[in-house]
Amino acid sequence: MQILFAILAGGLFGAGLFVSGMTDTTKVKGWLDVFGNWDPTLAFVMGGAIIPMVLAWQLTRVSRPLAGGVFPPPPPHEIGHRLVIGSVLFGIGWGLAGLCPGPSIASLSYGGIGGLIFVAAMLVGMGAAPAIGNRLDRLAEPA
Repeated sequence: MQILFAILAGGLFGAGLFVSGMTDTTKVKGWLDVFGNWDPTLAFVMGGAIIPMVLAWQLTRVSRPLAGGVFPPPPPHEIGHRLVIGSVLFGIGWGLAGLCPGPSIASLSYGGIGGLIFVAAMLVGMGAAPAIGNRLDRLAEPA
């Protein structure tokens, strides 16, 4: 049952990315071009994602998952070096390529060689992240 819900949720998520334009790199770059030809339409996409997510987090306090298991814990509120570095790297990748991880995977079927290169680089980064994060944690520890 969990696999069925995962497939349905993933399909719905991918369809939403496509319909909203999040897989269109020109639309994403237009959103990021605040001082040029700015395209504010993705603000509605973000708002349309944030509002249900706030409600979903509230529901996790009073209900259980339909397919069993447990809800993940809420993310921590503190801002540390891992969050800052990860956010900066995410923003750089999003600005350069016009894609973030979800839309990049959704656009693999039509994104051409650029999409494949982005996903390959993303996978290399994901593989290297634990070792780099552990190294940064050791450097951040007081001596």
